[in-house]
Amino acid sequence: MRRPTDKKRHPVHDEIKARVVYLPEYLHEEPIRVLKGLVAGFGKTGFKAVMKRFFADLKRDPSRNRFRRLGQALVLAREWPDGGEWLHAHFIHTPASVTEYTSILTGMPWTCSAHAKDIWTSPDWELKEKLKSARWTVTCTRTGYEHMRMLTSRKEAIHLSYHGLDLARFGHFSGAHSQRTGNDPADPAFILSVGRAVEKKGYDVLLRALALLPADLHWRMEHIGGGDELAMLKALAAELGLSGRIVWKGAMAQEDVLDHYRRADLFALACRIAANGDRDGLPNVLVEASSQRLVCISTTVSGVPELLTDGENGLVVPPEDPALLARALEAAIRDPALRQRLGDAAERRVREDFDYHSSIRQLTGLFEAEWQKAS
Repeated sequence: MRRPTDKKRHPVHDEIKARVVYLPEYLHEEPIRVLKGLVAGFGKTGFKAVMKRFFADLKRDPSRNRFRRLGQALVLAREWPDGGEWLHAHFIHTPASVTEYTSILTGMPWTCSAHAKDIWTSPDWELKEKLKSARWTVTCTRTGYEHMRMLTSRKEAIHLSYHGLDLARFGHFSGAHSQRTGNDPADPAFILSVGRAVEKKGYDVLLRALALLPADLHWRMEHIGGGDELAMLKALAAELGLSGRIVWKGAMAQEDVLDHYRRADLFALACRIAANGDRDGLPNVLVEASSQRLVCISTTVSGVPELLTDGENGLVVPPEDPALLARALEAAIRDPALRQRLGDAAERRVREDFDYHSSIRQLTGLFEAEWQKAS
């Protein structure tokens, strides 16, 4: 639906064997393709039904994006391979709208995966409609799962399925993390954070927490990731007198991120609920870091407590509280034994409960059950 803007290509992308097809990102850019979709749509039995649904949605959401969703659905319905018998949307906001319209138009069943931003920035009326028509929906956090179950009478059609991690790519780290305590100015503690520089990641909160650390505590931080707020964050770091201690590395390949997990002393991510309701589900980077026995410090937002339990396998504080976050950072920096105990427990949690094969087996079972019903 959108062409990638990330300039970094990861080796895992080269493993994709399926043909990748892009729908018109903006309808005016490919008018002939959209027109062909519209003409083909006239001949489909579901055309009247999809137009009725479209105009009902348009009354509640009179936006250009709503027209774009319909146009993309018309193109998708026309260009869908003849042997295709099922539609699945990987997010419940715009992708699910296009998928649902296509399902109504063609009569093909559809299912959905929901995550974080797509749940929390969608109006309840729209979620209700989609949950009513999708055969089933999976989501990756218990908070999202409970929220969607509140919106539908078909509670049995909502499933909790943690993403999990490809543990073959994030193998056991048998090396030792450092014993740094922040006492040596020549060898400061290494704080790592990986994430896009956007509001919900809370990097301004993290910077303010770092500014509250005692002057005699020596640390440095490296940030990996792009994002629209990088310039603002760099300016804030300068204002707080932290610029000399922070390196902004931009996007990096997965193998390079893995190397940073193994060299760092602790991982920090100050997740928060953004002003528009957007929030993380369970950030993959927390699972990745935990898999490498790296202690994580984060917040109680959304699915984070489903991975990290404060004092057991990580340090978790309320969001929007730089003082409490600073206290947790200081405790972890000064105590290598604490970092080791929490990091070891975090790895056990990931390897016991967040192996992505569990999610694959669950999804396979859901698809198979529907396939059996249809046969």
